[in-house]
Parts: sequence; structure tokens; C-alpha cells
Amino acid sequence: MSPTEALTLLERFRNGQVPVEKVLQAFQAAPVVDLGFAVVDQHRALRKGFPEVIFGASKTPEQVVAIAGEILAADGRVLTTRVTSEHARAMKEKFPHTIHHEAARCLTLETSPLPKRPGVIAVVAAGTTDLPVAEEAAVTADFMGNTVQRIYDVGVAGLHRLLRRLPEIQSANVVIVVAGMEAALPSVVGGLIGRPIIGVPTSVGYGSHFGGLTALLGMLNSCASGLTVVNIDNGFGAGYAASGINALAASSSSASAASLSATQP
Repeated sequence: MSPTEALTLLERFRNGQVPVEKVLQAFQAAPVVDLGFAVVDQHRALRKGFPEVIFGASKTPEQVVAIAGEILAADGRVLTTRVTSEHARAMKEKFPHTIHHEAARCLTLETSPLPKRPGVIAVVAAGTTDLPVAEEAAVTADFMGNTVQRIYDVGVAGLHRLLRRLPEIQSANVVIVVAGMEAALPSVVGGLIGRPIIGVPTSVGYGSHFGGLTALLGMLNSCASGLTVVNIDNGFGAGYAASGINALAASSSSASAASLSATQP
């Protein structure tokens, strides 16, 4: 149950449309389901605004299907990251409407899509090799109810590629910048815009790149103000955080519009 669903239920109770027993049943339901190999958190959406997300790596296809079934039944949508083709095949057999985002290595399934909140999240990737991580961020943010603008292959080796897309980046509420190698792109973007930036270092590069450590340390030591950095290859974490920032921006805009409307004669 999400906060919106909880408020709707309480509003219906206040209007006499549902009995008190149904309200009590909804709020007294056990917050977890114990599957033996996993304990599914069914109150995650109530606390966080979005249901528990499945990390598919190291889970069997059968485990992913079982967990997804509980989350789908409780919340009507489920996101699974870091999946294999075996995970995708098992999910589609059980839930035919499952969408496999191959580039992102994600699965999405929902009974109805979330409405898009105002504002745009820009996902900026330095190179084509960074796309799996960039797509994980983009799919996550999109599935959580945001409009996503993809801006790919704009690394600093050809700065003109970035500059021609600058108006789109500047218009976003929050910008995710994905880069490997020396990871200079987030610093460059951070010096050109005044929006929150989430840097995602990737494990793309040659020997002294150390599996993404060079990119991570480069971003952490950026001189550009306002840059926040997530872990190596953590596109999901960046997309989730960006969604929260965009939700706050949308809420603030709505509150400001309502306040302005209330002051009009």
C-alpha cells in the first residue's frame, strides 16, 4: 500500500464508502511475507512511496518469480534489477506482461503505469560503453513515475557533443551523469548547470582504471559544487535518488501554485 492508496482509503472511510473493518484490515495486515529464502517487505511503499525492488543477481529465477509475485499482489508493480535471460524467461512464463529491458538488465511489471509527475530527469552518459548503467538509471527513474531525457555519447573527448545538448540538460530538475575512464564528464557538467547532479562511476576503462575505482575517486574529488556520487555501476541507486529529488521539486511546485492561486482575488 502506497501513501496515496492509504490516503484514498481513509478518505473513502470518511465519506462512508468503506466500513471501518476494511480499513482496520488494510492497516493490520502483516508488514512482511516470509518465503523462507526471503522476507518480503510489504510496507516499503507505505514508508518510501515505492515498493521493494528486487536485486536479481545471485537469486535463482524461481526465487525472483516468488518474490515478484508477493510484491505485485501487494503493490501492483515490481522492478527487478541485474537480471539474466533466465530470470526474464521465468518471469514472462509466470507474468506474460513482464517487460525485459535488456540493455538495462532490468525487468518491469505493473498492473497500471504510474502517472508522470512534472519535471524531467536527464540521464547523461559519456560513452556507448556506459549505456548498461545509464539505462538502469533511466529505466528506474521512468518506472518510478518520472519523465526521462536520455543524452548519450557526449563524453569530454568531443566536448562539442555535450554543448549542443546543453539546453536539454539545463532544463532538467536533476541530472544523472554516467562516466567511466577518468570520469571527467560530471565535473564539466557541474560547471555548466545549477541543478543537482548525481555522478555514477562505471567500471569501464583500461588497467589502471581498477574496475571503476579511478572513476569513483575522480568524481569524489571533483571541484564542481553540487555533485553527489553513488557507487560504481549503481545506475539503480542514481535513478532512485533522482526520482526522490524530482518528487520534491514537483511537490514544491504544486504547493507554490496552490498558494499563488489562493492569493488571487
